[in-house]
Amino acid sequence: MPKCFNFAAARDWLYRQAFSRAGLRSTTTDLGEGTVMHCWVPKAHSPSKPNLLLIHGIGANAMWQWADFISPLIPHFNLYVPDLVFYGDSYTVRPERSEAFQARCVMGVMEAQGVLIKTMSVAGISYGGFVAYSMAAQFRDRVERVVLCCAGVCMEEKDMEEGLFQVKSVDEAVSILLPQTPEMVKQLMRLTFVKANYKGIPSCFLSDFIDMMCTYYKEKKDLIEALHKDRKLSDLPKITQPALLIWGEQDQVFPLELAYRLERHVGEKAQLVILKNAGHAINIEKPKEMLKHMKSFFVDPLPSPKQVNRSNGRKGD
Repeated sequence: MPKCFNFAAARDWLYRQAFSRAGLRSTTTDLGEGTVMHCWVPKAHSPSKPNLLLIHGIGANAMWQWADFISPLIPHFNLYVPDLVFYGDSYTVRPERSEAFQARCVMGVMEAQGVLIKTMSVAGISYGGFVAYSMAAQFRDRVERVVLCCAGVCMEEKDMEEGLFQVKSVDEAVSILLPQTPEMVKQLMRLTFVKANYKGIPSCFLSDFIDMMCTYYKEKKDLIEALHKDRKLSDLPKITQPALLIWGEQDQVFPLELAYRLERHVGEKAQLVILKNAGHAINIEKPKEMLKHMKSFFVDPLPSPKQVNRSNGRKGD
């Protein structure tokens, strides 16, 4: 039987064309010691624009997760959109698997691109939020503002045992977050969307998605395990930059409790926005709302700590 049309490859090609038309170009940077990073960077850097770095999560590469945001943001920023290690054309032969290592790799790309100190803001989705937070903690003099979207940075290893998550073990989380069958892709969608509409999606599309996005399976499994192992809130440094936390009200991957916990941990410089009728995949379910809050935070003057505290972090959409 002939193989059906490869929808995943076609969509990937369309995303590449869209990124290029928007004014970005594809680059690879050799960081040495067996680490190579791919990143979308401005074709023409504008000194009058601030620099904004967009970091994707576990589910797919940078293009698939940030596609809806490029055209609206590019008039305001010099955009940098990297593929994290083991995504797209980024890889390493080194054994490090922590978000701190990912953060150093991304900063290496930014340095290679000549991004000036104190002119960089960062936004991260889910796992990308862990990396963004680590960048803000490690490079306080280079990162000005941070947006963390559904990023359970404040989770602890004991949360799994105490029943905070839908999954009961790291192995179960890996099996869902790194699906190997069409049925597991559907389970991932049920976990990450409020309304998972996959009935009209052919199984061959889901299989193509797995073939394209679920490469480096063992290495990505190691990334997830490293994220969870021995994690304690007491070990998490406090970032000093203004931080916007955007969360889906019905997030089943990183429940809302982690948003409140992170808001308390960061303190008066944190502002929490909760999107109603949204789950974990807010970049797909609520892109317009997410974009509105990001632009307001990065472009408009920040509210004072008093105003943030008065909102009590319960601002909804």
